[in-house]
Amino acid sequence: MHYNALIKEMPLNLRPREKLLAIGETQLHDHELLAIVLGQGTRQTSALELANQLLTAHFSLRELQEASLEELTSTRGIGPAKAASIKAALEIGRRVSLQVKDRLIIRSPEDVGKIARQFLLQEMRDYDREHFLVLYLDRKGGLIVKEYVSIGGLHSSIVHPREVFKTAVKRSAASLILAHNHPSGDPTPSRDDIDITRRLVEAGKIMGIDIIDHVIIGDNRICSFKETGLL
Repeated sequence: MHYNALIKEMPLNLRPREKLLAIGETQLHDHELLAIVLGQGTRQTSALELANQLLTAHFSLRELQEASLEELTSTRGIGPAKAASIKAALEIGRRVSLQVKDRLIIRSPEDVGKIARQFLLQEMRDYDREHFLVLYLDRKGGLIVKEYVSIGGLHSSIVHPREVFKTAVKRSAASLILAHNHPSGDPTPSRDDIDITRRLVEAGKIMGIDIIDHVIIGDNRICSFKETGLL
């Protein structure tokens, strides 16, 4: 019979709640944060193991957010109360993400780096496929909207200028910041990354819309095209 250690039986430095109190929430893995939301497991399964099972079934927190209550409760040990807690926690995160635009003003390359490290890194570093995100800015550098324009495979994301600039025209954006993740964790730009960026910059010049920067998100690291002289 397989035995799962209860969280209270684990060393203090391995318990999710105690780890959060000691080193902060940003240092915890997804399954540890989810275990705190769950609160407790079952007689046979710890909250950590339940969290792992959920993430295995749904692949990522983003896909978990999109799961229905029925899909969540199909995991053994997840009843309506735990499913509701999960949905509520992820919805809070979604609303906070939407409210970020109310306080983001981008006036310099330093601002881009700060935003990439504070917000984009947390949001994009754990995706298992490449996601291409665009931040659309007004003439004063204020964020109008952020939008995912492409989701690719493990190693590449197909991005067409039409998809990038469609929203720019619709929302009267004056400039854009491009961002995408590398599931490998290495944010070094590939030849395709460089070529795509050049195509988008040229398209932006024709339309009178500046590309301020292109940021690649890795595992706790970022690469800015502006800072590295690629833009």
